[in-house]
Amino acid sequence: MSKARLQELYESQIKPGLQQELAIENKMAVPEIKKVVINLGLKTAVGDSKAIKVISDVVTRVAGQQPVQTMAKKSIAGFKIREGMSVGIKVTLRRQRMYEFLDRLINLALPMVRDFQGVVDNFDRQGNYNLGIKDWVIFPEVDYNITDKVHGMNITIHTSTKSPEAAHALLKAFGMPFKRKEI
Repeated sequence: MSKARLQELYESQIKPGLQQELAIENKMAVPEIKKVVINLGLKTAVGDSKAIKVISDVVTRVAGQQPVQTMAKKSIAGFKIREGMSVGIKVTLRRQRMYEFLDRLINLALPMVRDFQGVVDNFDRQGNYNLGIKDWVIFPEVDYNITDKVHGMNITIHTSTKSPEAAHALLKAFGMPFKRKEI
């Protein structure tokens, strides 16, 4: 099986470039992407079990792998949620599927966002990046007629670095379109 395009790019160009840019002596200490987690919370799934099936099928097409259902940890009467009810789905991508998804996200999906100005720097202290997408229709795999509701998703990119600055340099090298800082 051949490597994904972004994986080959990382190994041949990005990794040596980051090693020089960040002045890292050991090539094993160069930041890398460990995994990508896609998470969807489903308000409609509380009363409709068919909604989970439809949304799960769409996420399977987008991610290339079957998602798992997330269950409510405790009951909340105000939201009509009982402990153990399905309240969302998530999928964790690693290795080749992760690189293929990132390639589609960066080069196909994000440019499809209306009036796209770039994504904000949303790094946590551990160097992981969170991206919220309001409309899942930006992915080419999603059929417009599959559901009448618009669903958003959270995409978390976990990196091996503990520094937000190094994680920013890593994602910038992959081509993540960050917003420009105004002077």
